Amino acid sequence: MGNDGGSIPKRRELVREAARLPTASELKATALESLTHAWTTCSLSDAPLDLSNTVSDCRGRLYNYESVLQCLMPSSSENPVPETQEAEFARTGITSVKDVVKLKINTRKDEKGREFAACPVSMKELGAATKSVYVVPCGHVFAEVAMREISDTEKQCPECSTPFEARDVIPILSTDEVEIEKMTKRIDDLKALGLTHSLKKDKGANKKKRKAQEPKESGNNGEPQREKDGSKIDKSKDDKNGISSRINNPMTASLTAKVLAEQEERTKRRKMMDGFKRSEAVR
Repeated sequence: MGNDGGSIPKRRELVREAARLPTASELKATALESLTHAWTTCSLSDAPLDLSNTVSDCRGRLYNYESVLQCLMPSSSENPVPETQEAEFARTGITSVKDVVKLKINTRKDEKGREFAACPVSMKELGAATKSVYVVPCGHVFAEVAMREISDTEKQCPECSTPFEARDVIPILSTDEVEIEKMTKRIDDLKALGLTHSLKKDKGANKKKRKAQEPKESGNNGEPQREKDGSKIDKSKDDKNGISSRINNPMTASLTAKVLAEQEERTKRRKMMDGFKRSEAVR
């Protein structure tokens, strides 16, 4: 320890790299990496994002359509939804398919055969390196630069000529606080008008109207309506048929029909068990 010609090293000499704040270039690289992951991965299921079946919510976040449907449907023992996926879905604020817009993403292939998303106007590759937007309600996706030039002259989608308002141009995966605030204000304004993110009517806005109509649909004593021959009107079948007829997507319609059938079967079993328990109690 002493008189040997050596020295005691200090702590800062033993540490290879002193703690420091990340540089601007490092922060930019981290943000780019995170954005690239969001462009290629569904934030609900962590599965690769299917560009032909991608949807987006009012904040411009990207999901696989099947993942959203899986979270909206009641979970079953056969296909349970992971708890992490349920927790992430709860934070999105999505309550129905009307709260998302199916995106129509133009794709191209490079010389090596790699398929990528591209703006149909500027032909730029869409992704983390290019700020992108989509139009509601049609869902066509463009580079923000190209869309800005178009929207200054006309308010029609350059792909399908669907008219739109300036508020209905949604930035994809934006991190800008001003844009996020605008998107939050937009959805609040739409809810006040009884509309959803996709500009379709919000079913919840008509609940009060339906409640007011319920006494009219029932008899004077609150009894259900009956046919002319005295039999009760079975609305469950009509409701199921109505739901199936209103769903255009065959896969969604089949999933919905399956879920309704399972719910009806569980209700019958529960009633049978309740009746069995009451009979046992009487004995």
